[in-house]
Amino acid sequence: MVKVLIVAGDAVEALEIFYPYYRLKEEGFEVHVAAPSKKELNTVVHDFEEGWETYTEKKGYIFRWVDLTFAEVKPEDYDGLYIPGGRAPEYIRTYPELEKIVKHFFEANKPVAAICHGPQILAAYGLLKGKRATCYLAVKPDLISCGAEYKDEEVVVDGNLVTSRAWPDLPALMREFIKLLKK
Repeated sequence: MVKVLIVAGDAVEALEIFYPYYRLKEEGFEVHVAAPSKKELNTVVHDFEEGWETYTEKKGYIFRWVDLTFAEVKPEDYDGLYIPGGRAPEYIRTYPELEKIVKHFFEANKPVAAICHGPQILAAYGLLKGKRATCYLAVKPDLISCGAEYKDEEVVVDGNLVTSRAWPDLPALMREFIKLLKK
């Protein structure tokens, strides 16, 4: 059975964790969620509203299915990694345990998907140099400064890395990520 790890924390974008969590389970994959601590996560809803130059943020649903902490993860047990966005990536990337997890997937050439602000984690760990990727527009400078080739497309696939801009791109992201997981 294919096993997928989702890494998240408080302020994860609601659609970017709930949609993939259920979509991956629907495929018959085993899905585990890891966070800094084993607790319910407070999600946020980022939306695009007229008159705003950036996204707005509202409180979202509680995500109740955190299975383990970053410290408990054995990345070799998983076939793929999914990194949702929201504000969570800006702070969970500071956990040394997460860096070890994420680097394992790149070193083992396993499928990795990241959406919205999720690529901030990959940029922080120096994993995007020479890669083609996309992200939420506000994260574009992070990608470029770490040596990635930024593409403004709904989904960008570069080897085993799949990236998307934001929650409206979830169907394209999940389609491509699932293809890689089934290989």
